[in-house]
Parts: sequence; structure tokens; C-alpha cells
Amino acid sequence: MNKTNLTLEQKDVKYHMHPYTDARLHESAGPLIIERGEGVHVFDNQGKQYIEAMSGLWSVALGFSNQRLIEAAQKQLRTLPFYHLFTSKAHAPSIELAEKLVELSPVPMSKVFFTNSGSEANDTVVKLLWYRNNALGKPAKKKFISRMNAYHGITAVSASLTGIPANQRGFDVPLPGFLHVSCPHFYRFAKPGETEEQFADRLAQELDDLIQKEGPETIAAFYGEPLMGAGGVIVPPETYWEKIQKVCRKHDILIVADEVICGFGRTGNLFGSETFGIKPDVMVLSKQLSSSYQPIAAILINDLVYQGIADQSHALGTLGHGFTGGGHPVATAVALENLKIIQEDNLVEHAANMGEVLRHGLRRFIGHPLVGEVRGVGLIAAVELVADRDTKAPFETVGRLGRYLASRAQDLGMIVRSMGDSIAFCPPLISTEKDIQAILDCFEQSLEDTWQWFERSRGQ
Repeated sequence: MNKTNLTLEQKDVKYHMHPYTDARLHESAGPLIIERGEGVHVFDNQGKQYIEAMSGLWSVALGFSNQRLIEAAQKQLRTLPFYHLFTSKAHAPSIELAEKLVELSPVPMSKVFFTNSGSEANDTVVKLLWYRNNALGKPAKKKFISRMNAYHGITAVSASLTGIPANQRGFDVPLPGFLHVSCPHFYRFAKPGETEEQFADRLAQELDDLIQKEGPETIAAFYGEPLMGAGGVIVPPETYWEKIQKVCRKHDILIVADEVICGFGRTGNLFGSETFGIKPDVMVLSKQLSSSYQPIAAILINDLVYQGIADQSHALGTLGHGFTGGGHPVATAVALENLKIIQEDNLVEHAANMGEVLRHGLRRFIGHPLVGEVRGVGLIAAVELVADRDTKAPFETVGRLGRYLASRAQDLGMIVRSMGDSIAFCPPLISTEKDIQAILDCFEQSLEDTWQWFERSRGQ
């Protein structure tokens, strides 16, 4: 076929390799091409409308085509379209955003370091803590503990923090020095008769045992999402974070809160650390920081962490780390405007209210034969599908039910995400009660279609 006669779909298959995609399957199936967005909806290049029940990738807080964010980007592009932050250079948007983030932080923080993505930010945190511990004369204090099913990114280092097999198989990660403890999913991993608090006690003891085994002098930090997002929207059990923090403080181990998904209203408070009573030494922010209108992430560090890094940069003559686009003037200008809108429109409180509507609506499916658990907090939720509600067993292979339902939802005009057999919901913070009802209606039909498919498959 002549190159000029290729459709956009054919060009995509011919030239484009996609993330999180089966490349061979894509060669035959082709892409869904999204052409534009408006509010909580996106539209494909055939004009079909979809409600974006995942905010893109957990991130478009203000929905699509917000004019104030577009104007903030245009204004900054006309003024200073790019400048870097290397060698003490700066520009007003990055300075003002750093100040704003320190002011908003739920615990005292000292400095902000900008990157382009959450993966880069988590990679950077590991390097900075290695750097700090070298400055403190603790060269052995380099290991990191995170959790199974955690998601912290996909660079070699951040994928080592991650605890999801699909992000590690075939990539030779995790690297040495990255350890994982159990996932705090009460529904899946609690023992028979165990209460949430007893489950939390057991996980805290597991962490303590691992630290003792490895040696506290070798552990730099414990790494955790306040609520685990990509691992299945896992809400921690009661007292979990209180007990985990107590273990870390006992052994002089720093706490890093990965707020990439949780930050800026998603859990019903400005930060997930507030929702779950976490007092981190380091926070990582991205996604809803700019509503993903621009790529940006931010690391907040407290003074305890900063002082060692500052001493080391002075001793060595520089902090030899940074990104060309880190703290980009357009990205920081858009993020500043985004945070203003979230505050002015009381979207954190609004999200908490809409989250109640969403969870209340999802709970009516608890009696359905395919629904094992409904969970969530704030405006983020998940429904876990099972083939057998008594045993919690999946259908044939983990993920098949989830993939089918997500595909049916897309056919019906809604974009959700399946993680194994858990269906995630993370609609924009601006979602109205009408939008939430549209999500629930589409899910109900998708679930019914999945049940009929399940019954047919089981009968074959």
C-alpha cells in the first residue's frame, strides 16, 4: 500500500510501539485513537464519546480542555517557553510552585526538586538517599523496602521499587538491594478469623523481622503509596500505617510517601498522607499536580534529608543530578494554575462527596455472583471480580474477567482500567453526580454482559 494512502490506524501499527501493550496483538487489533476531550469525556477519531472514568491515567483532575490551564500554558509559552534549572538558574513559575508545595505539605518540608514524571522522581529519591547516606558516613544504609503489588514506576530503579510482576518479568528487575514485604490487602491476604488490626499487626511484625534480618544499618527507607493505586486500589487496613511508621522510626528508617496517584484531592483530603495519618520524610507528587496537561513531578524533602544532601553537594562541588525539562516553566506555570483552581473550586471536598456517591452506587453490586469486593476511599474505587465468591477464585486465569469487562465498558462508551480482575474507577475531580451515575449505569451493563459471557464460557 502506498504510504500516503495509509490510515492513521495503519500508520500507528506500522511505526508506533506502545507502552503497556501486547505488541503482536496490537499489530492485528490496532489502536483506539482519541482525538479530543471535553470535561469528563473524550472522543475518538470516529466521533464516538467515552466517559473517562480513569481520568486518563489517574491524573486529569480538572477534566479535559480546561481553558484556564490552556491559557496559563499559552501565556508562559509567549513569555519564556523554556529554561533549565541547572547551575543555580531559575525562573518565577518553578520558584512559586516550590513555595506553594512546601506551604501545602501536610508535614514540615524544606525543599522541592522537580522531575518530568513520577518514575523519574522515585528514581531520583533513591539516588538522593544513597547520596545523603554517603555524606553521613553510612555507606551500607542503601536498601529500600517496598511492598508486593506496589507501583512506583518503570525506570530500572523505580521498577525495582515496584512490586507488580508484569512490570518486572523479562526486565531483570528488581535490582539488588530492593526488598518487598506483603501487600496490605485485607480481602485477599488476611488469615481466617483475623481482624483488620490483627492483619496490620502481622504485617508490621513482618516488616520488623525483615529489618532485623537485613540489619537496620543497611535500610535507607520504607517506600509506600498511602493507598495503592495501580496494584488494585488497595485501601490499607485500620492501624496499618500507624504500626508501619512505628517500626520504621524504631529503626531509624526514613518514610517515603509516593503520592503520585493520591495527591491533590484523590483520597478526599489534599494528600493521602493526611487521609491515613502518615508523616513522611519525603513525598513524591505528579499526575494531578498539573492535571497531566504538562509532564511534571515534584519531590518534597524535609530538612533532615536536605542537610545531608546539601553537605554532600558542597563537598563534591555539585549535585550531579537533574533533567533538562525538570521544573519546565510551562509545566510549573500550568501546575500553579491547576492548584489554584482545585482550591478555589473546593474540589477536594467535592471529590470526597462524589466519592461517597460512587462507593454507595458500587456497593449495590456486592451481591452479584461475580463481585468479590468493593473498595475505595475518596474519589477512587475498585470492584474485584471473582469466579467463585466463597473461594475468591478467578475465572480460569487471573485477569481474563477484568479484561473482558473493561473491553465491554469501552464498547459501551466508558474507559476504565482492569488490574488483574479488579476494575478501577478514578474519575476527574470535577465529576458531577450525573457523571457518577453514568459511570454506574455503564458498569452495570458491562457487568451484566460479562456475567452472560462467563455463563456461556462455563457451559462450553
